[in-house]
Amino acid sequence: MSEFQDNNQQQDSQPGQTRPFMVGPKLNKPILTYVLIAITVLTYIAQVIFERVYGVDLLFVFLGKINPAILDGQFWRLITPAFLHASPLHLLANMYAVFILGRSNESINGHLRFGLLYFISAFGGNVLSFVLGKYNSLGASTATFGLLTAEAVFIWQNRDFFANRGRRNLTNIAMIFVLNLMIGLSAGGVIDNWGHLGGAIAGLFFAFLAGTRWKVERVNGFPAFVDQRTKKDAWLAFGLVFFAFAAIAAIPFFGK
Repeated sequence: MSEFQDNNQQQDSQPGQTRPFMVGPKLNKPILTYVLIAITVLTYIAQVIFERVYGVDLLFVFLGKINPAILDGQFWRLITPAFLHASPLHLLANMYAVFILGRSNESINGHLRFGLLYFISAFGGNVLSFVLGKYNSLGASTATFGLLTAEAVFIWQNRDFFANRGRRNLTNIAMIFVLNLMIGLSAGGVIDNWGHLGGAIAGLFFAFLAGTRWKVERVNGFPAFVDQRTKKDAWLAFGLVFFAFAAIAAIPFFGK
């Protein structure tokens, strides 16, 4: 998506001078993406160290998605599993997805909306896994599935700016989404598909309500990409999606 920035200047009539014929969208450095990757990698290293020293993955014991512990009131487990991983391959696959999708999303949506999207997707995924899944689970794929559906929503809501390329991108995202769900279904319960689905739903609704939506307006005399969404929209979307999934998370408590 960075090509918008690359094509926003043309030569002026004066030799050696340039002026914009259209101001491209504001792009942000994906700082938070790298911070989240670093924290997750360091957390996995800590998991390995604790397991070698104590013979058990203590971080998973205290932070993993374990349903009975959540029922006992340890609600942080609806977020913290996104920073835990079961193996180097598991970590690598998820961090690669965060690297690809996170940089794209954060550069367009900014640090705040990207951070809210990441955490609400992790929360939504772990909530649905808690309510509908019976197995312990961990991993950032709850968040990455939210990033994936948010990418699709962004392209669809700004389809006038993408034309045929947007359709191809949406098709590719749909294929990746379905393929990953099929892999999960064929894995015999090893992969937490409820977590993936919950993260995808949470990310989709957040992005639909608060993701970048461009329009072209004149800024300082030049046409420019302007985002119609505000920080207020982001916090409102986060609150709505959070309370919706919190209500879902409350369901098992009524059966205690």
